[in-house]
Amino acid sequence: MLFNQSCHYNQVMGFFYNNSGDDKWDKGQLILVQVVGSLFCCFILVSNAMVIAAVITNKRFHYPFYYLLANLAASDFLAGIAYVYLMFNTGEVSRQLTVKGYFIRQGLLDVSLSASLANLLVIALERNISVMNWKVHSNLTKRRVILLIVLVWAISILMGAVPSMGWNCLCNLSVCSQLAPIFSRSYLIFWSASNLVVFLVMVAIYMRIYTYVKRKTAVLTAHTSGSISRKRTPIKLIKTVMVVLGVFVICWTPGLVVLLLDGLDCKSCNVMKLKRPLLLLAVLNSGINPCIYSYKDEEMWTTIKNLLRCIGNGTRRQRSTKANARPLSSVQDTGNSQPPSEEIKNDDQGMLKT
Repeated sequence: MLFNQSCHYNQVMGFFYNNSGDDKWDKGQLILVQVVGSLFCCFILVSNAMVIAAVITNKRFHYPFYYLLANLAASDFLAGIAYVYLMFNTGEVSRQLTVKGYFIRQGLLDVSLSASLANLLVIALERNISVMNWKVHSNLTKRRVILLIVLVWAISILMGAVPSMGWNCLCNLSVCSQLAPIFSRSYLIFWSASNLVVFLVMVAIYMRIYTYVKRKTAVLTAHTSGSISRKRTPIKLIKTVMVVLGVFVICWTPGLVVLLLDGLDCKSCNVMKLKRPLLLLAVLNSGINPCIYSYKDEEMWTTIKNLLRCIGNGTRRQRSTKANARPLSSVQDTGNSQPPSEEIKNDDQGMLKT
């Protein structure tokens, strides 16, 4: 009974911020972050929506890799929504949030980022299968791809819901994190360490792909007459792999390390100053992913341009329709309009004859 009385389920977040470390925003700085962040999130939402639409509309993309690519775009789309929700529920607003509201805010972000990471891992596995068989697409069936997608979201939702299910510090304020004031430090250690392990697995997979492609390319160069079509795919794959690894390291590693240091209760690390820029850097990956996986694919980029062109043409047609539907002029309304000229009559008669 005393244990239940020591829990703080009914407190607002200002109570927990005061306990773990103040997180005040300058008003001008907050407005700047919201404006710039909103523009960036619009790009995330539009770019990832275009990738999903391209995969749906183009039958050439109805293969396992592109289904997984669309799922990655969906997780990045959710990351854009989660970050918008975070931006407009921070500062003084965040101090008025209930415990439930804070769990929803952080849960959305954790689910989306976990899903992005898990999708990158699944794509790496699919690329490994296809490259090792020296094929453009793997032999995964649609059923297995669907199971993988369901598994990705199930794990991501679980990772985001774990703190609200009990792994928190509401009943023991001494173990609260600084970065997430109602999250237990042990949970931060688990979350950051597990993601770092996934990162290492991805590095191992892509390095295996890199060494295999390099060796295979050397064999083809020595035993073929230098066919460009046979060399182009391995070279493009190596470039894509290096870009993926580089962007992932830049965007994710600093934030995961800081989360791990906060979980280890590093007093001299001053993790609060690094919180905002590193969160933005992690979300930045959701905007870069469509550029890496789509712009590098000429067919994907062509499909997206065609979709944008169709949207533009549709908008112009709507404007033209509105222009043609203008009300009649006052002269026409009064019935005093002049009779049509002989030239117009002749044109009408010619059209009838035709």
